[in-house]
This record gives sequence, C-alpha cells and structure tokens, in this order.
Amino acid sequence: MKIKPFFNEMICRVQDDEVNAIAAQLTYYQILSFFPFLIFLITLLSYTTISRQDVLDEITGILPENTDQMILNLITETVSSRSETLLSLGMIATIWTASRGVMAIIRGINKAYDEAENRHYVVVRGISILYTLYLALVLLVLFIMLVFGEVIGRQVFSFFELPQYFGTVWGMMQYLIPLVVIFFVFVFLYHSAPNRKLKYKEVFPGAIFTTTGLIVVSLLFSIYINNFGNFAKTYGSIGGVIALLIWMYLINITIILGGEINAALTNLREGKRREQCKPFGYYLILPFKQKKEK
Repeated sequence: MKIKPFFNEMICRVQDDEVNAIAAQLTYYQILSFFPFLIFLITLLSYTTISRQDVLDEITGILPENTDQMILNLITETVSSRSETLLSLGMIATIWTASRGVMAIIRGINKAYDEAENRHYVVVRGISILYTLYLALVLLVLFIMLVFGEVIGRQVFSFFELPQYFGTVWGMMQYLIPLVVIFFVFVFLYHSAPNRKLKYKEVFPGAIFTTTGLIVVSLLFSIYINNFGNFAKTYGSIGGVIALLIWMYLINITIILGGEINAALTNLREGKRREQCKPFGYYLILPFKQKKEK
C-alpha cells in the first residue's frame, strides 16, 4: 500500500466524517458514566480482598495530574454517603448511559465505512450494552492484575518451583498482559460495530493504532500538564475537570481514528476513494496559495 493515497484518504475522512464532533459526543456520554462506574467498581471490589485505596491509587496513577485529587475526593464522599442499593441502581443507569457512548462509536464507524445502519435498534443497543459489560469485566481483571500481579506471580513461582529469573519475566508480563487485553477489546469493537462483515485481520491495524495511541496520548498529555499546562490558574477549582475532559476527548479521537484507519485501508483495497479528498499537503500549502492569489 502506498503511503500518500492513505494519508490523502485519512485527511479527507477526518473532515467528512466529523471525527472531532463524534469524539466530543462520546466524551459527553463518558463523563456522565465515568464517576458512577468508578463508584460501582469500588463498591464491587469491597467484597474482595482488594482495598479501596489500592484501586484509587491505580486509577489516579493512570489519569493525568490535576484530576486525581478531584476524583479521589468525589468518590470517597459519594461512596460513604450512598447505600449499596442506590449504588446498584445507579450502575444500571451507568451501563445504559455508557452504552449510548458505544452507540456513538458504532455510528462513527458505520460512517467511516459508508454503511447505513439497517440493523434493528434492539440489536445495536444489545451490542453496545454487551461491549459495555465486556469492558467493565476487562477493567476489573486489569485492576486485579495491576494490584495483585506481584502476589499472583509469587504464588505461581512458589507452587511450580520456577527459577528466579521468571520473576523478571512476570514483572514484564504484568504490564504486557493488560496491553494485549486492551488490544483485543478494540479488535472486538472494530469487528462487531460496523454494519458489514469483516475479517478479524482487517481490524488489526486500527486496534494496534488505538492501543498504542492511548499510551502515547496519555504520556504526552501528562508531560504537557506537568510542565506547561496549569489548568488550575486558568479555570480555578474546576481545572481538574477541564483536564479530565480534554484527556478523554483526545482518547476518543484516537478511538475513532482507529476505526477510520481500518475503513480507509479496506476501501483502498477495494479501489474506493472519497471523491472530495484533497491531495496530501493541501492544507499545508493552502495559506501560501491564498496569499499568492491576493
């Protein structure tokens, strides 16, 4: 595959398919379900040997700076003031809201493939709820791996009497396994979301891009927050909220772009292209062209 036609296609798709707008819509639904989901997760884990503080430490370690203390205070206050029944009922509403975010992804990926959604509403809603529950289960497993990975490794080494160097291997696997799991989460999403039959190998490029992109975007955004961006000075007490929104928005753009990459590669293999695509580099030379015309 030639690089230039691919980038031409992607530039066109980002504009035509309203990637930014879909990411903003997805962020809205996520922020509605983000806090209730974390509260439910902590309540659920209270029935295990995992402490609330362990979970909060892992969550705040993933999130950008300036958001961790805000989330910690909100969750602690809410969990201590609500009953388990209300938390359970709240989780039902959370799953419903989060599934609407998945439906926004489905619409965006269908648009990327130029496919009309003719599946029954119940089928689409069922896929979105199934993916939401699947994602919740994956997050639960990831938290267990991150919190108890070292303990699990020691037990396994002791039981099978494995050599000492397996400890180093397990230390790497403790972080590699979550990445592999996240990769297959996106493989499942990109395969089942569009209203067309796809082979699993056809969605691997987008899943690889998204899995890698989540790490890169989070690292770069954290570097920016730590060294350049001080949202507290600009937005005051809601600086943490703004930082969280921007981070989630960037993550959602990455997710939508993963679907666009799969669709672009599929269409190029089939000899299809967006007719209104501008040539690669058009938007770089446009200002000079306009200046010359004046």
